[in-house]
Amino acid sequence: MSDELVPIEVIENKIYIIRGLKVMLDRDLAFLYGVKTLVLNQAVKRNINRFPADFMFSLSREEIMSISQFVISSDNPDTSIKFAKNVNAFTDHGILMLSSVLNSERAVAVNIQIMRTFTKLQRMFVGYKELKEKIDQIESKYDGQFREVFEVLKKLMEPPAEEEKRIDVGFKP
Repeated sequence: MSDELVPIEVIENKIYIIRGLKVMLDRDLAFLYGVKTLVLNQAVKRNINRFPADFMFSLSREEIMSISQFVISSDNPDTSIKFAKNVNAFTDHGILMLSSVLNSERAVAVNIQIMRTFTKLQRMFVGYKELKEKIDQIESKYDGQFREVFEVLKKLMEPPAEEEKRIDVGFKP
């Protein structure tokens, strides 16, 4: 049994890619911190100068509706997203700043787990980048012999074609 307050897998499933950024939503963070979404957003408003646009942004109605297709519906109005008037998304920097405005032991402990998760995801990305570079190096050395193998590897490593206004649900390694 792990001594983690929140398992990394739970956090990974609450990370979305919106506007090309890895973010978490206000309601998911509030749930993890053990506070109401309203309380979290009030704390942010009282300290809005700590949350520039690269730390936090509000979702458009279109983005909210797009996410609502993936988020499990709830009868709890605090977690329901479809009819929310405003939904804030926090980048890793914004999440780190939240621990300073939500001054509780749980907020600090949860933030530690969230930062570990973001770090894990970043390491996976760096590993992917390094692997791609190594494949490119090997390909230049053995181009003729293994051309088909390298073509298949490159296709496997290509990110999916990006659609406009794409929103990914959870992190998929």
